Amino acid sequence: MLTIKQITEDTDKAVRALEKKHFKHAKEAIAEVIRLNDKRKAAQAQLDNNLAEINATSKSIGALMKEGKTAEADAAKAAVAKIKEANKALEEAKATAFNEMQTLLYAIPNLPYDEVPEGETAADNVVVKMGGMETELPKNALPHWELAKKYDLIDFDLGVKITGAGFPVYKGKGARLQRALINFFLDEARNAGYTEIMPPTVVNAASGYGTGQLPDKEGQMYHCEVDDLYLIPTAEVPVTNIYRDVILDEKDLPVKNCAYTQCFRREAGSYGKDVRGLNRLHEFSKVELVRIDKPEHSKQSHKEMLDHVEGLLQKLELPYRILRLCGGDMSFTSAICYDFEVYSEAQKRWLEVSSVSNFDTYQANRLKCRYRNADKKIELCHTLNGSALALPRIVAALLENNQTPEGIRIPKALVPYCGFEMID
Repeated sequence: MLTIKQITEDTDKAVRALEKKHFKHAKEAIAEVIRLNDKRKAAQAQLDNNLAEINATSKSIGALMKEGKTAEADAAKAAVAKIKEANKALEEAKATAFNEMQTLLYAIPNLPYDEVPEGETAADNVVVKMGGMETELPKNALPHWELAKKYDLIDFDLGVKITGAGFPVYKGKGARLQRALINFFLDEARNAGYTEIMPPTVVNAASGYGTGQLPDKEGQMYHCEVDDLYLIPTAEVPVTNIYRDVILDEKDLPVKNCAYTQCFRREAGSYGKDVRGLNRLHEFSKVELVRIDKPEHSKQSHKEMLDHVEGLLQKLELPYRILRLCGGDMSFTSAICYDFEVYSEAQKRWLEVSSVSNFDTYQANRLKCRYRNADKKIELCHTLNGSALALPRIVAALLENNQTPEGIRIPKALVPYCGFEMID
């Protein structure tokens, strides 16, 4: 969540930034945060004054008793008792203002960086780079759901039988391709200096609040109501929460973690051709990168993560493009975000396969994730994460873009992991 310093240091700038994200009633929300914070501070100031008065009066009581001024001592005791009673109301007022302010701050999104473009929807995102290999497909090229059926790689109907739509069953070489991609992505991450984590795939509400999935995306998460636990939408949630209520040493930054997990998303409201096959699933595999860094180095960390994801797509020989998201299309928690999309030649459309974000101090403030700098001062960290990569649409593009009359060609980088060069 936003810090009070971000809001009060330049209130007009904060409001303009929130308006770039198309956050409704930004001015009113910021004004209310300031009002509640002023109310909290006023109550605290009065409490401090009262405590000083209590201390001074209490010291005088002993002296009055020694001097035999019993009546005056009793009056002083009564005055102290009255102040302590007033303090109860002040403590309650302070706590109420703080809790209301915190609740409001949870509902206010992160401030986008200045370089985030203006815009409302995905149509306003800016393509910053295109790359990869052009593909030439045979006539009557098939979409991946038809290829999966033809080569018995993925059974969508069986997934419906077992669970429901959006839960495919991978079979034979389809399952081996999944495992190959997971191992390839993890090996590439470890070679780049990331420490592998195997976290739980269910988290408590505190973890959801820590990374910003709650309360913003509550309706998109699967909730185990009896135990009040949530299935994770991404490994970002458990891995970043490792550092909740932790103070790191500056010398240990940046922290670099990677994790493979299953991910679960309700995808409520999704329908139509864009959800066919692997395009949009309720359960899928993903390798996630998470970094914890100091503020002055986080932009460099973000660049390194972008370069890493681009390198994966180049090794997979896929046509790709990188987009800088506009304010209206960014996530609730991001300060800046780049999406990677691969081109599906058979579907004639771009498929998002990764989002790489810098959250500035927004998540760290929720998490109380801090570091001790060289001057022994405690400061908030910056958090970053990105998919490297999400499997379903990578698999879709690999199947579609590599189909030949003889079968589906496996990119050279994956052959050692698959154990085969063709799906036929």
